[in-house]
Amino acid sequence: MPEGLIVKALSGYYYVKPEEAAPTKTIVQCRARGIFKKRGVSPLVGDRVIYSLTENGEGTVDGILPRESELIRPPIANARLAVLLFSLREPDMNLQLLDKFLVHIEHAGLNALICLTKADLLHEDQDHIAEQVAKQYREIGYEVIVTSSVTGEGKDELKNRLAGEISVFSGQSGVGKSSLLNAMLGLELETSAISMKLGRGKHTTRHVELIELENGGYIADTPGFSQLDFLELGVEELSSCFREFVPYASECKFRGCSHLHEPGCQVIKAKEEGKIAESRYEHYVQFYNEMKEKKRRY
Repeated sequence: MPEGLIVKALSGYYYVKPEEAAPTKTIVQCRARGIFKKRGVSPLVGDRVIYSLTENGEGTVDGILPRESELIRPPIANARLAVLLFSLREPDMNLQLLDKFLVHIEHAGLNALICLTKADLLHEDQDHIAEQVAKQYREIGYEVIVTSSVTGEGKDELKNRLAGEISVFSGQSGVGKSSLLNAMLGLELETSAISMKLGRGKHTTRHVELIELENGGYIADTPGFSQLDFLELGVEELSSCFREFVPYASECKFRGCSHLHEPGCQVIKAKEEGKIAESRYEHYVQFYNEMKEKKRRY
C-alpha cells in the first residue's frame, strides 16, 4: 500500500501527500479507519501514514508509521524544529517571554532556533542589542539567526536551516511572521492567516496545515503554542528546561535542589560567578514561583 504525509486535517478528513513513488502525486482526501478511535489514537498532521485508495478517488488512512515527536498544542507529529520569532524592535525584545517559550520547547523535546527579526529597525547605536542577545543564547547552545524581511539579512541561512525539516513557528506577538515568510521563502501568506497572537486571541487559522517549501522542508501553519501556562510541566522539571543549569544542578549538595536558597547549590554559585546569565536565573525564579502559585490554585 502507498505511503504519504498528512499535510492538513480538517473536519474529520486527512489530506495526504503521496510519496514520490506513489501512483498519484495529487493530494488524497482520506478518512481514518475506525480502529484508530478504538485504540484512542488519532492521526496528526505531520504523520507519515499508510493509506489505500477508494473507488470514489478518496482514500483511507490504514496505519501510522512511528513518530519522532508529538506536540499537544499545536497537535502535530514529527516536528523536530521550533522557530521562535522575536523582534529586536517594534515590539522591543522580550527576553522573559523568549525564555518561557524555550522552557516549553525544551520540555517538548524539540530543537529550538531563535530568529531575531526586524534588524533593519535598529539604529546604528543599537546594533549591540542584536549582538548581545545572539551571544548570550549561542553561549547556552541555541542556534540564533538575525533577520530582516526588508533587507533580506539572514534569508539564505534561515532557508537552509529549514530544508528537510517539519518546523513549527511561534513567538512574540506583532513580530511580523507572515512578512518574514513571504519575503524570505517566497510564500504568499495573508498576514491575518498566520497570527502570532499569544494567548486566546483571534486567529483565522483553526486547523493545522503544512506549507511545503521548495527545499523539502515544511512549515506548520498553526495557531501556535496558544497557552504558555506551565500546566503540562511539573515544577521539579523546570530546571532541566534551562539547559545551562543541568551540568551544575547535578553537583548540588541536596538532591531535588530548587536552586532558590539551598546551601551548596551549584546553580546559584554558577550564577554568582557569571557562568549563568542573571536574566536567565531571574526568569527561572519567576517561572518557579508562577508554577507553585498555579499548583496551589488547582
